[in-house]
Amino acid sequence: MAHDADVIVIGAGLAGLAATAELVDAGRKVILLDQEPEQSMGGQAFWSFGGLFFVDSPEQRRLRIKDSHALALQDWMGTAGFDRPEDHWPRQWAEAYVDFAAGEKRAWLHRQGVRFFPVVGWAERGGYDANGHGNSVPRFHITWGTGPGLVEPFVRRVRAGVARGLVEVRFRHRVTGLSRSAGAVDTVMGEVLEASDIQRGQASSREVTGAFELTAQAVIVTSGGIGGNHDLVRANWPERLGRAPEKMISGVPAHVDGRMLAIAEGAGARLINRDRMWHYTEGIQNWNPIWHNHGIRVLPGPSSLWFDARGNRLPVPLFPGFDTLGTLEHIMKTGYDYTWFVLDQKIIGKEFALSGSEQNPDLTGKSIKDVIGRARAEVPGPVKAFMDHGVDFVVEKDLGALVRGMNALTKEPLIDEAALRREIVARDREIANPFTKDLQVTAMRGARRFLGDKLIRTAAPHRILDPKAGPLIAVRLNILTRKTLGGLETDLSSRVLTEGGSPLEGVYAAGEAAGFGGGGVHGYRSLEGTFLGGCLFSGRTAGRAAAEAVG
Repeated sequence: MAHDADVIVIGAGLAGLAATAELVDAGRKVILLDQEPEQSMGGQAFWSFGGLFFVDSPEQRRLRIKDSHALALQDWMGTAGFDRPEDHWPRQWAEAYVDFAAGEKRAWLHRQGVRFFPVVGWAERGGYDANGHGNSVPRFHITWGTGPGLVEPFVRRVRAGVARGLVEVRFRHRVTGLSRSAGAVDTVMGEVLEASDIQRGQASSREVTGAFELTAQAVIVTSGGIGGNHDLVRANWPERLGRAPEKMISGVPAHVDGRMLAIAEGAGARLINRDRMWHYTEGIQNWNPIWHNHGIRVLPGPSSLWFDARGNRLPVPLFPGFDTLGTLEHIMKTGYDYTWFVLDQKIIGKEFALSGSEQNPDLTGKSIKDVIGRARAEVPGPVKAFMDHGVDFVVEKDLGALVRGMNALTKEPLIDEAALRREIVARDREIANPFTKDLQVTAMRGARRFLGDKLIRTAAPHRILDPKAGPLIAVRLNILTRKTLGGLETDLSSRVLTEGGSPLEGVYAAGEAAGFGGGGVHGYRSLEGTFLGGCLFSGRTAGRAAAEAVG
């Protein structure tokens, strides 16, 4: 039987690009399919902050961060909490990924021209014991150029494959089915959608203009997760996280809908850990949206006071930036699906970073001048735009006006000014001494012992009600959908497995569709900076394994 290609890759996001690039290096002929138009090449990685998890990197060593493979593996396993029979392959993928992050990952990317911002970030700090959740040390390395800078070398490698006649990229091709002949899955069927010139991330037409059927020796599924499909998110919502939110905002476009996962499952693939997911608690509605219900995540420093919908301070250790899913679980058990940051201009100017390439034009544009200008600004431009235009922001000179503004944003006026003032005043009293019983104040001071945080990520401890630090600011925080932690079960060669545990012959999976490896390399929780890296590692693995299998 004559095939149309050696391998068909479904999905032109970062994992699909990495897999295709490896197939090109091996001299294999590839057809790369994507339902979106060409301008969306790179998928969700393009919109990302470009954060990557490295272990014992030169950037860490320059900042006197002592990291090691053993410490990183301890953190990963304590965070993942693997406890199911189906965690067999995810656990092995976790060990392999930590090896990669502590080994050749950085050098591999560096050879392709990827560079990194010199200050390492500290995301997901945990706040529990040494064997619990969180990063023991800063490991969040921002790509110089953010998401577009990370996507670019893989786009370049794929386009080089096109020039060599090895790759055919077919946009606006939406897969509707997989089928077998002679026992192996070797046929991909679908619909051709009408051409679209919409901007990247915007909703494209679903008008069907034709059909296609293609065959290959192998198929790699790199189609992403379910974060744009709120109905599916709610259907898979785990009881351990409380009730599913009534209101969510979207950290990904609507086409991230999980359709291909169901198609692969229908062809015999095993989908595991559906209830494991990663959604952010610090979502704000984009004042200048690109896709429907577009949300942006605040990457906060440790100083903002965090209150639930009724004005109760969140419990220890649910401080900004410490435990995303622990905070989500707490919030969803309050009976409300939003919370508040209360802070001041001094804090927001130093401690608010906004996730996403479009919210960080200095880093995305690789402008040293603009990075310096941002550091010197009282409030960075993208943050100031949200202060001025964001529907979730209240900015006032006094606490009474701030509370009135907060209550005006919600269905019920739940915030009591006197109670909120007592909480803030009590916290402010603790700032007067180098000693404190307030563990958030301890955490703030601990963060400033790290040079990177002291320089650019934490405000000097001060009283929030000090007029000199004003105006006061309240930010309503929404649940922001983002990542699927479960997915298609794969072995260490990225081969998709069936319910019986045997390979689904001819089918591989990578990226979010495979739970970033194995069907859930993160377990229940992520250490951050590991989603993009998981796409790269699993995509590279799938491409190399498929190249060898069809050779």
